[in-house]
Amino acid sequence: MKKIIILMGGFSEEREVSLVTGEQIAKELENIYQIKKIDPKEYSSYHLMMEEIIEFDPMLVFIALHGAEGEDGRIQAYLSLHNIKFTGSGYRASALAMDKIISSKIAKSVDVPVANKIIYEKSHTIDKEIACQLGFPLVIKPNESGSSFGISIIHHENDIENAIEFAFKYSDKIICEQFIPGRELTVTIIDNVAYPVVEVKPKSGWYDYQNKYTKGNTIYEVPAKLSVTEEKVIKEYALKIYKAFGCEIYSRVDFRYNGEEFYFLEVNTLPGMTALSLTPMAAKEAGISFGDLLKKIIDLSILRC
Repeated sequence: MKKIIILMGGFSEEREVSLVTGEQIAKELENIYQIKKIDPKEYSSYHLMMEEIIEFDPMLVFIALHGAEGEDGRIQAYLSLHNIKFTGSGYRASALAMDKIISSKIAKSVDVPVANKIIYEKSHTIDKEIACQLGFPLVIKPNESGSSFGISIIHHENDIENAIEFAFKYSDKIICEQFIPGRELTVTIIDNVAYPVVEVKPKSGWYDYQNKYTKGNTIYEVPAKLSVTEEKVIKEYALKIYKAFGCEIYSRVDFRYNGEEFYFLEVNTLPGMTALSLTPMAAKEAGISFGDLLKKIIDLSILRC
């Protein structure tokens, strides 16, 4: 029986989500492959973890990690150095996608709209007046984080200081960004093909961690209600991003839409695979079951040179 390792858990704030993703993948694949689940947090070093991976001799490592030390390219670099095949994008695209500041610059370079923003480092003196020039509501978020950790949407100048302090808990660089009103939409790309657009509609508040991972908190529309022209534009933008970053196998690109422009938010190089995850929803709308989606990802990853 062919062997697959599932990397899951890890060290990031998204550890619990990653464990759920890993278990979902393992459950679907365990009757087809010999599965070994590995959690990087259980090892004192990546070197020891790699020794166990090499000893198991898998045909593939399915990366079910999320957030830093999973999506930032480090794991991908280690696996590449040992010529071990893995799912998802390589280390370069992963590192670029994890850095929201760089991501925004790349999107802008390929003519995909991005929100106006100001960058702060911990060493900077925070000038609230400059941040206020972006207008309210204002989004304040860490540069490297996922699943909405460290993000605040604020409506008053008095809230800026606390939001900045909160964001700095997750990154040494933070972003103060113009809030784009309207709709939140996402496009999954698999093997350079854009899948049906998904719209996320939280029943209250915004699409934060609670609304992402609590069943019943969010309504999902698949496909999103868009005109033919709107759908064409957002899919073209998503493909531009996918190619500009050098993504491979599969990724998901998130946008805000104010009714006039689609604004790039971020690209996820290892989209979630839980029951509430957006990539399996898009695949299902395209007629692809969860099992077939995993098989497609595995087959594409094996064929990658």
